[in-house]
Amino acid sequence: MTREEKYEHGLNVLRQIDGEAGQKVVDSLADISPELGHQIVAWGFGEIYARPGLAPRDRQLVTIGMLTALGGAEPQLEVHINAALNVGLTPQEIIEALLHSAGYCGFPRALNATFVAKKVFAERGLLPVEM
Repeated sequence: MTREEKYEHGLNVLRQIDGEAGQKVVDSLADISPELGHQIVAWGFGEIYARPGLAPRDRQLVTIGMLTALGGAEPQLEVHINAALNVGLTPQEIIEALLHSAGYCGFPRALNATFVAKKVFAERGLLPVEM
């Protein structure tokens, strides 16, 4: 595959998973680091997210857990919580995963991630979350 074909393949995967939010991230890099945007699309989505070993919903669940554990990645967490909803995770499953993360990441990180989820759910009309 050519460099451009890899990018186009990754862009298709990105659109299926992240929709508009992922494209906004790539677009925001155009004037500072277009190569980073290219790599996110071509490698991150075209190579990693496109792998058959995990379903997209499972990849998003893993990503949410890792971003929560990492901390300080709330903008990326917002994109991936939206993506998780796009690929079939429910608000209840996302909240359960964030609750589960408190035992491994600590309450501050679980709280920060939960407040990001609350913002995303509010924007999408998904509050209150029934557990």
